[in-house]
Amino acid sequence: MLPQFAYIRPQSLKEAVGQLAEEGARLHAGGTDLLGCLREAIFEAPKVVSISGLAELRRITETADGGLRIGALATITEVAEHPIVRQRYAALAAGASEVASPQLRNQGTIGGNLCQKPRCWYYRGEFDCLRKGGGTCYAAQGENQFHAIFGHDDLCFIVHPSDTAPPLAALGAEVEIVGPGGTRSLPVGDLHVFPADDVQRETWLEPDEILTAVRLPPPPKGLRSSYRKVRARRSWDFALAGVALALRFDGERVADARVVLSGAAPVPWRSSPVEAVIRGRALDAATITAAADAVVEGAQPLAKNAYKLPLFRGVIEEQLQQMAATG
Repeated sequence: MLPQFAYIRPQSLKEAVGQLAEEGARLHAGGTDLLGCLREAIFEAPKVVSISGLAELRRITETADGGLRIGALATITEVAEHPIVRQRYAALAAGASEVASPQLRNQGTIGGNLCQKPRCWYYRGEFDCLRKGGGTCYAAQGENQFHAIFGHDDLCFIVHPSDTAPPLAALGAEVEIVGPGGTRSLPVGDLHVFPADDVQRETWLEPDEILTAVRLPPPPKGLRSSYRKVRARRSWDFALAGVALALRFDGERVADARVVLSGAAPVPWRSSPVEAVIRGRALDAATITAAADAVVEGAQPLAKNAYKLPLFRGVIEEQLQQMAATG
Protein backbone atom coordinates (compact mmCIF):
# COMPACT_ATOMS: atom_id res chain seq x y z
CA MET A 1 0.00 0.00 0.00
CA LEU A 2 1.25 3.47 -0.84
CA PRO A 3 1.84 5.82 2.11
CA GLN A 4 0.16 9.19 2.29
CA PHE A 5 1.98 12.13 0.72
CA ALA A 6 1.29 15.60 -0.67
CA TYR A 7 1.12 15.54 -4.48
CA ILE A 8 2.19 18.71 -6.28
CA ARG A 9 1.97 19.39 -10.03
CA PRO A 10 4.05 22.54 -10.67
CA GLN A 11 3.34 24.61 -13.75
CA SER A 12 6.97 25.46 -14.46
CA LEU A 13 10.44 24.08 -13.99
CA LYS A 14 11.29 26.93 -11.62
CA GLU A 15 8.30 26.06 -9.45
CA ALA A 16 9.30 22.39 -9.45
CA VAL A 17 12.81 23.22 -8.22
CA GLY A 18 11.31 25.35 -5.46
CA GLN A 19 8.97 22.58 -4.34
CA LEU A 20 11.87 20.13 -4.13
CA ALA A 21 13.54 22.33 -1.49
CA GLU A 22 11.40 20.72 1.21
CA GLU A 23 13.31 17.98 3.01
CA GLY A 24 12.28 14.53 1.83
CA ALA A 25 10.47 15.78 -1.29
CA ARG A 26 10.78 13.39 -4.24
CA LEU A 27 10.55 14.00 -7.96
CA HIS A 28 7.94 12.15 -10.03
CA ALA A 29 8.28 11.71 -13.80
CA GLY A 30 7.09 8.39 -15.24
CA GLY A 31 6.79 6.99 -11.72
CA THR A 32 7.68 3.39 -12.62
CA ASP A 33 10.48 3.30 -10.02
CA LEU A 34 9.35 5.94 -7.52
CA LEU A 35 5.96 4.39 -6.79
CA GLY A 36 7.51 0.96 -6.32
CA CYS A 37 10.03 2.37 -3.85
CA LEU A 38 7.28 4.12 -1.87
CA ARG A 39 5.10 1.02 -1.87
CA GLU A 40 8.01 -1.08 -0.60
CA ALA A 41 8.91 1.56 2.05
CA ILE A 42 12.47 1.89 0.79
CA PHE A 43 12.28 5.59 1.63
CA GLU A 44 9.65 8.10 2.74
CA ALA A 45 8.34 11.03 0.72
CA PRO A 46 6.17 13.59 2.52
CA LYS A 47 5.82 15.41 -0.79
CA VAL A 48 5.87 14.11 -4.39
CA VAL A 49 6.59 16.78 -7.01
CA SER A 50 5.35 15.67 -10.42
CA ILE A 51 6.92 17.19 -13.52
CA SER A 52 4.96 14.89 -15.83
CA GLY A 53 2.89 17.81 -17.14
CA LEU A 54 5.85 19.93 -18.29
CA ALA A 55 5.60 19.32 -22.04
CA GLU A 56 8.87 21.12 -22.82
CA LEU A 57 10.76 18.34 -21.05
CA ARG A 58 9.46 15.71 -23.47
CA ARG A 59 10.77 17.08 -26.75
CA ILE A 60 13.44 15.35 -28.84
CA THR A 61 15.14 17.87 -31.12
CA GLU A 62 18.12 17.95 -33.44
CA THR A 63 20.74 20.51 -32.39
CA ALA A 64 22.37 23.05 -34.66
CA ASP A 65 25.65 21.14 -34.74
CA GLY A 66 24.00 17.87 -35.81
CA GLY A 67 23.66 16.36 -32.36
CA LEU A 68 20.48 15.48 -30.50
CA ARG A 69 18.78 16.84 -27.39
CA ILE A 70 16.41 14.44 -25.62
CA GLY A 71 14.10 15.90 -22.99
CA ALA A 72 14.16 13.99 -19.72
CA LEU A 73 10.44 13.14 -19.96
CA ALA A 74 10.78 11.45 -23.36
CA THR A 75 9.64 7.89 -22.84
CA ILE A 76 11.97 4.97 -23.40
CA THR A 77 9.77 3.90 -26.32
CA GLU A 78 10.02 7.35 -27.92
CA VAL A 79 13.80 7.23 -27.62
CA ALA A 80 14.07 3.68 -28.99
CA GLU A 81 11.86 4.45 -31.99
CA HIS A 82 13.08 7.95 -32.86
CA PRO A 83 14.43 7.96 -36.44
CA ILE A 84 17.53 10.03 -35.63
CA VAL A 85 18.39 7.81 -32.67
CA ARG A 86 18.02 4.70 -34.82
CA GLN A 87 20.01 6.19 -37.71
CA ARG A 88 22.88 7.87 -35.85
CA TYR A 89 23.03 6.36 -32.35
CA ALA A 90 22.43 2.64 -32.79
CA ALA A 91 23.75 1.76 -29.32
CA LEU A 92 21.17 3.99 -27.63
CA ALA A 93 18.33 2.66 -29.80
CA ALA A 94 19.35 -0.89 -28.88
CA GLY A 95 19.74 -0.11 -25.17
CA ALA A 96 16.39 1.65 -24.95
CA SER A 97 14.64 -1.21 -26.74
CA GLU A 98 16.06 -3.67 -24.17
CA VAL A 99 14.62 -1.83 -21.15
CA ALA A 100 12.07 -3.85 -19.15
CA SER A 101 8.75 -4.59 -20.88
CA PRO A 102 6.78 -2.68 -23.55
CA GLN A 103 4.41 -1.37 -20.89
CA LEU A 104 7.25 0.01 -18.78
CA ARG A 105 9.02 1.47 -21.83
CA ASN A 106 5.81 3.31 -22.71
CA GLN A 107 5.60 4.85 -19.23
CA GLY A 108 9.22 5.15 -18.05
CA THR A 109 11.33 8.14 -19.06
CA ILE A 110 14.94 8.53 -20.16
CA GLY A 111 15.65 10.74 -17.13
CA GLY A 112 14.15 8.21 -14.75
CA ASN A 113 16.06 5.36 -16.36
CA LEU A 114 19.33 7.17 -15.69
CA CYS A 115 18.40 7.99 -12.09
CA GLN A 116 16.65 4.81 -10.96
CA LYS A 117 17.34 3.14 -7.63
CA PRO A 118 19.25 -0.16 -7.30
CA ARG A 119 17.47 -3.47 -7.82
CA CYS A 120 19.49 -5.38 -5.19
CA TRP A 121 17.06 -7.58 -3.28
CA TYR A 122 18.63 -6.58 0.05
CA TYR A 123 18.11 -2.88 -0.75
CA ARG A 124 14.58 -3.55 -1.98
CA GLY A 125 13.81 -5.94 0.89
CA GLU A 126 13.38 -5.51 4.63
CA PHE A 127 17.09 -5.19 5.34
CA ASP A 128 18.79 -2.22 7.01
CA CYS A 129 21.60 -2.34 4.49
CA LEU A 130 24.53 0.02 4.11
CA ARG A 131 22.93 1.90 1.22
CA LYS A 132 19.83 2.60 3.32
CA GLY A 133 21.89 3.89 6.24
CA GLY A 134 22.61 0.62 8.03
CA GLY A 135 25.96 -0.91 8.83
CA THR A 136 26.11 -3.97 6.56
CA CYS A 137 26.09 -4.89 2.88
CA TYR A 138 24.29 -8.22 3.10
CA ALA A 139 25.20 -9.12 -0.46
CA ALA A 140 28.88 -9.42 0.46
CA GLN A 141 28.31 -12.79 2.15
CA GLY A 142 24.77 -13.47 0.97
CA GLU A 143 22.92 -14.16 -2.27
CA ASN A 144 25.19 -12.26 -4.62
CA GLN A 145 24.84 -14.05 -7.94
CA PHE A 146 23.57 -10.92 -9.72
CA HIS A 147 25.93 -8.46 -8.07
CA ALA A 148 29.05 -6.47 -9.00
CA ILE A 149 32.43 -7.78 -10.07
CA PHE A 150 33.97 -4.30 -10.54
CA GLY A 151 33.90 -0.98 -8.71
CA HIS A 152 32.22 -2.11 -5.50
CA ASP A 153 35.06 -0.83 -3.27
CA ASP A 154 34.32 -3.76 -0.91
CA LEU A 155 31.43 -1.66 0.41
CA CYS A 156 28.29 -2.06 -1.69
CA PHE A 157 27.88 -4.67 -4.42
CA ILE A 158 24.87 -3.37 -6.38
CA VAL A 159 24.98 -3.21 -10.17
CA HIS A 160 23.68 -0.12 -11.89
CA PRO A 161 20.39 -1.19 -13.51
CA SER A 162 20.09 1.20 -16.48
CA ASP A 163 20.28 -0.03 -20.09
CA THR A 164 20.49 3.51 -21.47
CA ALA A 165 23.34 4.82 -19.30
CA PRO A 166 26.07 2.57 -20.79
CA PRO A 167 25.35 3.50 -24.44
CA LEU A 168 24.92 7.17 -23.53
CA ALA A 169 28.26 7.15 -21.70
CA ALA A 170 29.90 5.35 -24.63
CA LEU A 171 28.48 7.91 -27.07
CA GLY A 172 29.84 10.84 -25.04
CA ALA A 173 26.45 12.19 -23.96
CA GLU A 174 25.93 14.85 -21.30
CA VAL A 175 22.98 15.63 -19.06
CA GLU A 176 21.50 19.04 -18.36
CA ILE A 177 20.68 19.67 -14.70
CA VAL A 178 18.60 22.54 -13.32
CA GLY A 179 18.62 23.62 -9.69
CA PRO A 180 18.39 26.71 -7.47
CA GLY A 181 21.79 27.87 -8.74
CA GLY A 182 20.85 27.63 -12.41
CA THR A 183 21.80 25.11 -15.09
CA ARG A 184 24.85 22.88 -15.22
CA SER A 185 26.03 20.02 -17.42
CA LEU A 186 27.64 16.72 -16.51
CA PRO A 187 28.92 13.88 -18.71
CA VAL A 188 26.78 10.77 -18.35
CA GLY A 189 29.99 8.92 -17.60
CA ASP A 190 30.42 11.06 -14.46
CA LEU A 191 26.78 11.12 -13.33
CA HIS A 192 26.82 8.06 -11.08
CA VAL A 193 28.47 7.64 -7.69
CA PHE A 194 30.98 5.02 -6.61
CA PRO A 195 30.33 3.46 -3.18
CA ALA A 196 33.63 4.80 -1.83
CA ASP A 197 32.51 8.35 -2.65
CA ASP A 198 29.05 8.08 -1.06
CA VAL A 199 27.47 4.70 -0.44
CA GLN A 200 23.96 6.16 -0.07
CA ARG A 201 23.81 8.03 -3.39
CA GLU A 202 23.30 6.79 -6.93
CA THR A 203 23.89 10.09 -8.79
CA TRP A 204 25.56 13.44 -8.19
CA LEU A 205 22.23 15.28 -8.46
CA GLU A 206 21.38 17.28 -5.36
CA PRO A 207 17.91 16.69 -3.81
CA ASP A 208 16.59 19.98 -5.25
CA GLU A 209 18.05 19.49 -8.73
CA ILE A 210 16.27 18.09 -11.79
CA LEU A 211 17.80 16.28 -14.74
CA THR A 212 16.07 18.04 -17.62
CA ALA A 213 17.69 16.67 -20.79
CA VAL A 214 20.30 14.45 -22.37
CA ARG A 215 22.54 15.89 -25.08
CA LEU A 216 24.26 13.69 -27.64
CA PRO A 217 27.13 15.10 -29.69
CA PRO A 218 27.06 14.75 -33.47
CA PRO A 219 28.34 11.31 -34.42
CA PRO A 220 31.91 11.49 -35.75
CA LYS A 221 32.79 10.12 -39.16
CA GLY A 222 33.41 6.39 -38.99
CA LEU A 223 31.36 5.80 -35.83
CA ARG A 224 29.85 2.35 -35.28
CA SER A 225 27.98 1.69 -32.06
CA SER A 226 26.06 -1.17 -30.49
CA TYR A 227 24.61 -2.48 -27.23
CA ARG A 228 24.27 -6.10 -26.20
CA LYS A 229 22.49 -7.31 -23.08
CA VAL A 230 22.50 -10.81 -21.61
CA ARG A 231 19.76 -11.55 -19.08
CA ALA A 232 18.21 -14.49 -17.29
CA ARG A 233 14.76 -14.01 -18.85
CA ARG A 234 14.32 -12.83 -22.42
CA SER A 235 10.86 -11.36 -21.77
CA TRP A 236 12.25 -8.67 -19.47
CA ASP A 237 14.98 -8.56 -16.90
CA PHE A 238 18.02 -6.60 -15.80
CA ALA A 239 21.44 -7.26 -17.31
CA LEU A 240 23.61 -10.10 -16.05
CA ALA A 241 26.25 -8.80 -18.43
CA GLY A 242 26.15 -6.23 -21.18
CA VAL A 243 28.37 -3.99 -23.26
CA ALA A 244 27.96 -0.72 -25.10
CA LEU A 245 30.47 -0.07 -27.87
CA ALA A 246 31.16 3.24 -29.59
CA LEU A 247 34.07 2.71 -31.97
CA ARG A 248 35.37 5.21 -34.51
CA PHE A 249 36.98 3.50 -37.47
CA ASP A 250 39.59 4.78 -39.89
CA GLY A 251 39.34 2.17 -42.60
CA GLU A 252 39.66 -1.19 -40.84
CA ARG A 253 41.54 0.29 -37.88
CA VAL A 254 39.84 1.37 -34.62
CA ALA A 255 40.91 5.00 -34.32
CA ASP A 256 39.10 5.60 -31.00
CA ALA A 257 36.99 3.51 -28.66
CA ARG A 258 34.62 3.76 -25.73
CA VAL A 259 33.56 0.48 -24.11
CA VAL A 260 31.07 0.61 -21.22
CA LEU A 261 29.77 -2.46 -19.37
CA SER A 262 26.36 -3.04 -17.79
CA GLY A 263 25.58 -5.61 -15.10
CA ALA A 264 29.16 -5.22 -13.91
CA ALA A 265 29.47 -2.47 -11.28
CA PRO A 266 27.57 0.04 -9.12
CA VAL A 267 28.06 2.50 -11.99
CA PRO A 268 28.18 2.03 -15.78
CA TRP A 269 31.69 0.56 -15.97
CA ARG A 270 34.09 1.92 -18.56
CA SER A 271 36.46 -0.84 -19.62
CA SER A 272 39.74 0.96 -20.21
CA PRO A 273 41.67 -2.32 -20.68
CA VAL A 274 39.51 -3.31 -23.65
CA GLU A 275 39.79 0.18 -25.14
CA ALA A 276 43.58 0.05 -24.85
CA VAL A 277 43.72 -3.34 -26.61
CA ILE A 278 41.61 -2.40 -29.61
CA ARG A 279 42.56 1.24 -30.11
CA GLY A 280 44.79 1.66 -33.14
CA ARG A 281 44.28 -1.92 -34.34
CA ALA A 282 42.09 -3.78 -36.79
CA LEU A 283 39.51 -6.10 -35.23
CA ASP A 284 41.15 -9.32 -36.33
CA ALA A 285 40.96 -12.61 -34.43
CA ALA A 286 44.03 -11.91 -32.29
CA THR A 287 42.82 -8.45 -31.25
CA ILE A 288 39.36 -9.72 -30.37
CA THR A 289 40.78 -12.56 -28.29
CA ALA A 290 43.02 -10.11 -26.44
CA ALA A 291 40.04 -7.81 -25.83
CA ALA A 292 37.98 -10.70 -24.44
CA ASP A 293 40.76 -11.43 -21.96
CA ALA A 294 41.14 -7.75 -21.07
CA VAL A 295 37.48 -7.21 -20.21
CA VAL A 296 37.83 -9.14 -16.94
CA GLU A 297 41.14 -7.53 -15.96
CA GLY A 298 40.88 -6.41 -12.33
CA ALA A 299 37.56 -8.17 -11.70
CA GLN A 300 36.73 -9.13 -8.11
CA PRO A 301 33.90 -11.66 -8.30
CA LEU A 302 31.98 -12.78 -5.24
CA ALA A 303 31.21 -16.32 -4.14
CA LYS A 304 28.26 -16.79 -6.48
CA ASN A 305 28.88 -14.56 -9.51
CA ALA A 306 32.19 -15.75 -11.00
CA TYR A 307 30.12 -17.03 -13.96
CA LYS A 308 30.08 -13.41 -15.11
CA LEU A 309 33.74 -13.61 -16.11
CA PRO A 310 33.26 -15.99 -19.09
CA LEU A 311 29.96 -14.25 -19.82
CA PHE A 312 31.67 -10.88 -20.29
CA ARG A 313 34.43 -12.49 -22.32
CA GLY A 314 31.86 -14.03 -24.64
CA VAL A 315 29.81 -10.83 -24.99
CA ILE A 316 32.88 -8.77 -25.89
CA GLU A 317 34.06 -11.37 -28.37
CA GLU A 318 30.69 -11.63 -30.11
CA GLN A 319 30.09 -7.88 -30.26
CA LEU A 320 33.53 -7.09 -31.64
CA GLN A 321 33.16 -9.82 -34.25
CA GLN A 322 29.83 -8.32 -35.32
CA MET A 323 31.33 -4.83 -35.31
CA ALA A 324 34.17 -5.98 -37.56
CA ALA A 325 31.72 -7.68 -39.93
CA THR A 326 29.64 -4.51 -40.40
CA GLY A 327 32.56 -2.79 -42.08
